[in-house]
Amino acid sequence: MNQAKLRLAFAGTPEIARTVLEELIREGRHSVELVLTQPDRPAGRGRKLKPSDVKLCALENNIPVIQPATSKEFVSDTLKNCDLMLVVAYGLLITPEILATPKYGCINIHTSLLPRWRGAAPIQRAIEEGDSETGITIMQMDSGLDTGPILEQLTCSIMPDDTAGRLHDRLAVLSAANINDILSNIVNSESTAMEQDNSKATYANKISKQEAKIDWTQSAIELERKIRAFNPFPVTHTEINNINIRIWEAEIKQGPDNLMAGTILNNKTSLDIMTGKDVLAITRLQLPGKRPMSAKDFLNGHPDFINDNIVAC
Repeated sequence: MNQAKLRLAFAGTPEIARTVLEELIREGRHSVELVLTQPDRPAGRGRKLKPSDVKLCALENNIPVIQPATSKEFVSDTLKNCDLMLVVAYGLLITPEILATPKYGCINIHTSLLPRWRGAAPIQRAIEEGDSETGITIMQMDSGLDTGPILEQLTCSIMPDDTAGRLHDRLAVLSAANINDILSNIVNSESTAMEQDNSKATYANKISKQEAKIDWTQSAIELERKIRAFNPFPVTHTEINNINIRIWEAEIKQGPDNLMAGTILNNKTSLDIMTGKDVLAITRLQLPGKRPMSAKDFLNGHPDFINDNIVAC
């Protein structure tokens, strides 16, 4: 049986979107006619304009690219020659006019098992909340925030040591490995859309830098999850001896109940700090202007850093 070949528009910006785009191009089962991505952004110390990962991939494969700054700048006529638009972490609003233009509408890959974790930071919030699994949802887009009917879902376990970066990479591979079959199911009418149960919806709000400051009155288990959820961005931090220390990795230890939260305990292999419940043992940290290092190396190089009067804040 001949396989129908879709003419695709692809809308995406970061690395996960590039991983999916690369697989579409590599397999060639469907044709990517157009790529939408966000405008180049300043990056690095020189603040030079940097193209998105998706733009670089499109240019490498001679695919036309458009970069509207807002959805109002995008003309839906551009999509009239496309059968479907696939959206992966695009980062800009898709207007109802655009949603209705392609023959099969717009399909979104969302990195959670909807209706859980609708919104901007589903990977981070799943780790922070202590979820045991997540996955990807392929959804027919509508005008709501991740509210459209579900076409396919694939699950992925969250491991006890997963950071947001590690989980992101696994979900990217999962998305890329299945996207061609999923698109074929859509065009061959082999996918049945299922409405979401809005009563079960939770929301993954965008992460602010203010959230990354450690509150030592929280429990060690809450803080350890936050450290993994905010790695590699925005990275949790605390202030000790008037020095802002970024925390990359930590473990949980049982601790005494009679110490104030934020109290630093004397240990030579990890930076142990009392929390609202149990001890958080920081094993990898970063000083301002320096590379991340093990806590053991830091303590060996700063033998006078800890004394009885020091409290993290």
